[in-house]
Amino acid sequence: MQNVQLIDHPLTKHSLTILRDKNTDTETFRRHTAIVSQIIIMEASRTCKLNVKQIETPVASMQGYEIYRSLIFVPVLRAGISMLVPARDFLPWTSVGFIGLERDEETAIAHEYYQKFPEHIEKKLIMVLDPMLATGGSVSDTIFRLKEKGAKRIAIACIVAAPEGIKRINKEHPDVKIYTTAIDDHLNDKKYIVPGLGDFGDRYFGT
Repeated sequence: MQNVQLIDHPLTKHSLTILRDKNTDTETFRRHTAIVSQIIIMEASRTCKLNVKQIETPVASMQGYEIYRSLIFVPVLRAGISMLVPARDFLPWTSVGFIGLERDEETAIAHEYYQKFPEHIEKKLIMVLDPMLATGGSVSDTIFRLKEKGAKRIAIACIVAAPEGIKRINKEHPDVKIYTTAIDDHLNDKKYIVPGLGDFGDRYFGT
């Protein structure tokens, strides 16, 4: 797969197994969503620039580093919110943009109902958050709108991806890198990822 970084870590394998289990309760599902999300964000943020910072330890002066504040999170509503909270635990200063897209269950086509982005996105790395990259339609639409606003550097953070979604992103946005903990087998006739973990939003929000 092009432009895909598969994050292979014992903790993600453990937590992802719990997320996939249909018997996992909502509280446990949320907790392990946070664990997986933070590992993905940690890996994806490797591309962030660092500023040199002079500090004083209790013992001596030294040169340290701080992350240059050049990142924006854009969760794809509603499920993307599940990754936003743990992501901002790591980087609380990060600006957040929102785009609301709702999928038509019959056609699998996403329709926008809300959009709000920070200023100067052309100068920053945009991290699109969506736990399930299925058809790729919602994420691709989000990226198109970000590019219309001037975004130059965009990446996707997702927990599980389907080959169909990856193929679509590669075709429509070959400049965008995908970070994920699993590439599943395929989409079924209802456009759900197989083996997947069901409807992520419903399971996370208990609806």
